[in-house]
Amino acid sequence: MSAEILLILVMALLVDRVVGDPDWLWSRLTHPVVYFGNAVELIDKVLNHREVANAWLKVRGVVGILALLATAMALGIVLARLFDVLGVLGALLEIVTVAVFLAQKSLADHVSRVAVGLRREGLAGGRKAVSMIVGRDPNTLDEPAVCRAAIESLAENFSDGVVAPAFWYAVAGLPGLLAYKMLNTADSMIGHKSPKYLHFGWASARLDDLANLPAARFSALLIAAGAFLKRGADAAQTAIEVARRDHGLHRSPNSGWPEAAMAGAIGVQLAGPRIYGGVRVDEPMMNHAGRAVAAIEDIDAAVTVFYAACSVMALAFALVALPLLLF
Repeated sequence: MSAEILLILVMALLVDRVVGDPDWLWSRLTHPVVYFGNAVELIDKVLNHREVANAWLKVRGVVGILALLATAMALGIVLARLFDVLGVLGALLEIVTVAVFLAQKSLADHVSRVAVGLRREGLAGGRKAVSMIVGRDPNTLDEPAVCRAAIESLAENFSDGVVAPAFWYAVAGLPGLLAYKMLNTADSMIGHKSPKYLHFGWASARLDDLANLPAARFSALLIAAGAFLKRGADAAQTAIEVARRDHGLHRSPNSGWPEAAMAGAIGVQLAGPRIYGGVRVDEPMMNHAGRAVAAIEDIDAAVTVFYAACSVMALAFALVALPLLLF
């Protein structure tokens, strides 16, 4: 972790906050994550054969994800050295590169569209908007469930779409950032427990859990800080208390931290039973003392807390960079 990397990160967070992922750009260019997905598909096609014994599928999965991570890190090393040679221009290019892999504005925009859809088109509009950001069956959701789904997606993706890439860039520069994004992409594609990927995707899922462990805890603290700025000390305290108490109620070892913190921050219950691909997933509600019925206004409140948490994170990285610059 160096002052230069931290300053580039702060600038990238500011760029992403203002610009996000503009449709006019990515409708003309291919987003780098798409290439990561293509690489995962190639490894899947080459190594994941059902006729192989389950133990060997696990071994192949380990080999596959290690190859993907090595490739991503090598690309990061090459880019870092290239940007270093280019001086000021290289620093600007690195800021843009880091910003591309962050998701502050795009995440908030997608979640806010759920509230807009509910207000303009009722339940049908909300279901359509939320189907773009969650995997659960939107036709099974009533309006409070649509609101909960949007808020849960915001909290979970704050951790793995904003905090985790920022954390790994701060720790290991571009190699760390690209390796994390490759791992996260692999987990989303092959890390689930379907018959095809239960064994082959095991290593990707476990490594992704490990990589997200520090960011999940940090994101809960940031949500509490955002709640303090926007909703007061009581909301911040509740966010921390609910995160510590209820994070384990979530099926994910990491997602429960930011989701429980957000539930406490805005005073609603989150999680609970839901349906993915026709399969019912039963989980208890987090923040049992919160309101049982989430509303459109809760989505707005969550986005406000989210943006405040993003600001606190940028400030925290800037404050860490300051003594490194001075000494």
